[in-house]
Amino acid sequence: MRLDLLSALNEARAQRQAAILVTDLQDGSQRLVQAATLSADDPLYPELEKRFRSGASGQVEAPDGRAAFLTVSVPSPRLVIIGAVHISQALLPMAEIAGFDVTVIDPRTAFASEERFPPRVLRAEWPDEVLARTPLDAYTALAAVTHDPKIDDMPLIAALRAGCFYVGALGSRKTHGKRAERLMTAGLTEADVARIKAPIGLSIGAASPAEIAVAVLAEIIAALRQTTVARSDSPVIL
Repeated sequence: MRLDLLSALNEARAQRQAAILVTDLQDGSQRLVQAATLSADDPLYPELEKRFRSGASGQVEAPDGRAAFLTVSVPSPRLVIIGAVHISQALLPMAEIAGFDVTVIDPRTAFASEERFPPRVLRAEWPDEVLARTPLDAYTALAAVTHDPKIDDMPLIAALRAGCFYVGALGSRKTHGKRAERLMTAGLTEADVARIKAPIGLSIGAASPAEIAVAVLAEIIAALRQTTVARSDSPVIL
């Protein structure tokens, strides 16, 4: 691999940006395609789009009949849970089994305790403090489940502005209506707010915290694997 391509690929990985190294199997030439700059004019566009979504490397054939190998580098998906509540206790282990790096944020120490959550995922701080150190991005899902606007609203705004591939919030339709008014007052557009999945989770009749966690995780996986997501600055295919 050329040094400039290797440097660009390493930089993309460091910035949690998806990239694909395209190697022509006939002459060995290589080029790097980043998700943030993927163009519909690319001769391999449909295949690149699919590979950014699946994360799977493999051999493909271009329209001109030339064979190429796609080496796919996609950031590991993250899940940021706002609220150290019962739903979060059930959601955490399931999300980790599904391959997500999980962080649980809650400034309320009565909830955010090491008796309830492992220290490796727990941040007993205000969300703005945590997100200043670890910004959200297009490969992050955010689930806000505290039911407290003082805690939930800020990370919801940050998630929408960062282009997170999934943004969900706990609460009834009436509760979400009031939330939408607050967020638009804070500067978001109606289209921004429409991206929030609320009530959170797939509609499967979930009742218990564990069942709600299943519904939330299923909705997150569907967003990760089935949806084209727009970042705040450019399109990204997940």
